Amino acid sequence: MSLRIYNTLSRALEEFSPLEPGHVRMYVCGMTVYDLCHLGHARSMIAFDVVQRWLRASGLAVTYVRNITDIDDKIIRRAVENGESIRSLTDRMIDALHQDADALGIERPTHEPRATEYVPQMLSLIGRLEANGLAYQIRNDSGAGDVNYAVRKFPGYGRLSGKSLDELNAGERVAVQDDKRDPLDFVLWKSAKPEEPAEVKWPSPYGEGRPGWHIECSAMGCALLGESFDIHGGGADLAFPHHENEIAQSEGATGKPFARLWMHNGFINVDNEKMSKSLGNFFTIRDVLKEYDAQTVRFFVVRSHYRSPLSYSNVHLDDARAALKRLYTALSLVAPAQVQIDWAEPHAARFKAAMDEDFGTPEAVAVLFDLAGEVNRSKSSAMAGLLKALGGQLGLLQDDPQAFLKAGAGLDESAIGAQIAARAAAKAVKNFAEADRIRNALLAQGIVLKDSATGTTWEVAQ
Repeated sequence: MSLRIYNTLSRALEEFSPLEPGHVRMYVCGMTVYDLCHLGHARSMIAFDVVQRWLRASGLAVTYVRNITDIDDKIIRRAVENGESIRSLTDRMIDALHQDADALGIERPTHEPRATEYVPQMLSLIGRLEANGLAYQIRNDSGAGDVNYAVRKFPGYGRLSGKSLDELNAGERVAVQDDKRDPLDFVLWKSAKPEEPAEVKWPSPYGEGRPGWHIECSAMGCALLGESFDIHGGGADLAFPHHENEIAQSEGATGKPFARLWMHNGFINVDNEKMSKSLGNFFTIRDVLKEYDAQTVRFFVVRSHYRSPLSYSNVHLDDARAALKRLYTALSLVAPAQVQIDWAEPHAARFKAAMDEDFGTPEAVAVLFDLAGEVNRSKSSAMAGLLKALGGQLGLLQDDPQAFLKAGAGLDESAIGAQIAARAAAKAVKNFAEADRIRNALLAQGIVLKDSATGTTWEVAQ
């Protein structure tokens, strides 16, 4: 293979070949389902959707795991506020997640494990850590207490994030809690609190409780992909502490490298701040889809490199819509032929070279625009077919071109068709003033007419 991927762990581009020839095993941290997904979540899902699509296009089998965190402090708090069960809340939010992801053309992962389904595996992993001297429990007067990970006992903690223990200790501003030996230690198992709902309390050798966040992904990754696998991905905000702690847990238990390669997508920013629910500056996927079609939103994300920050604004989405229209316009003028991609063809070869260099979608999208220009000049159905096929590698350009170009019209199609027919009748009797009036009236309503030898078509103005 010629694929190179940037590895956060080594801070370098690395030649990629799977641990098992021909088969890639990839784990990506998914959503904590206490609310609707926002555009930042969409970016991560789209980024790794593109990754798995390109791995498959490169001839590899892919086992793709994207987990769901369905037990968490925020989930418990929201369910209690709503007066509903944890399961009712998480089922609703998972259903909404699927609807949003499907709308954006995000293919379902091979496995989508819920954390609550893997509590036995989490407890097994905690037991192995305890046996290896890396986990401890300080019991309180009632005999219960959290189980924590002893960070200083794991050599190499901080390799992924580039943080040393001294730096982490200097940044620590809280006193050591009663159930921790060191402020750097993190929780593996949370002891149950009396006021928490019964459905978030599991029996364990450590007393009733529930898993900590970090142990969830270690357990699900090992269970579904093995103790060592190829790629672990997620948002850049997860590198520390979540992914750092996953490495410490998994490798501390198994003695094997957890993930060979770590990938992190960049943030979506609003006014130079990361889009997040905690900052309150987020836009849910479904709110954005009320204003913009799903292809435009996907294109807005895909045309930027997955590791780069991406600024959100209506201006940027309007620009994405206008740019995508140029590609669909080329496909609307020439019917695409069904083609098998010849990767030796110059456009396809450039596209492949871009994607093989750390999934370089900006350069790949530039190839699509070059192809669209070629289609407009040559009117070649083969070139139009190649444009559509290469777009499909990114999850783009698979909609009906005319439907895409007409989407968002204020008038219905029959009304617009009647106006076009009236304009044609006016032109037939050389009443060009009336024909111009109809064209201008439609333009004022956001409808652009396009005359050609085969007749008049229309699309929505930008």
